[in-house]
Amino acid sequence: MQIWIVFYSVLFALGSLLAYKAWTNYQKTQDLLNKGERTTANVVAYKTSQGKNGTLYAPIFEFKDRSQKLQTYTSSINSSPAPYEIGENVKIIYDSRNPDEVKVISFWGLYRWSVILLMVASPLLIIGGAYLLFING
Repeated sequence: MQIWIVFYSVLFALGSLLAYKAWTNYQKTQDLLNKGERTTANVVAYKTSQGKNGTLYAPIFEFKDRSQKLQTYTSSINSSPAPYEIGENVKIIYDSRNPDEVKVISFWGLYRWSVILLMVASPLLIIGGAYLLFING
């Protein structure tokens, strides 16, 4: 019986940690939305890599920052097919103190990691928490 308590406690703790990381990631995104600089970036090329099912494409964006300096940003997201066409304009937001911190203004561009972390955390919290409540109730 003790091993199950430890097991479900670990599940609950891991779910709590992931939910906390999701929350901090969400807060960081909200801070960027409140204090960041919005602009339009142009897709200039793709960084390609090989995946299990073929070629993956990560768009490379160029944009001018607040001081009109040309910045380049390569997306950390690889996909197939390519998400944008070369020459397409995309709305982005970046941190003026750190132009390397860039996010595409879209639901998945802004909240991808928060959603993914919560999707993993939720069942761990429910299963671990329900078991712990059941044995203590």
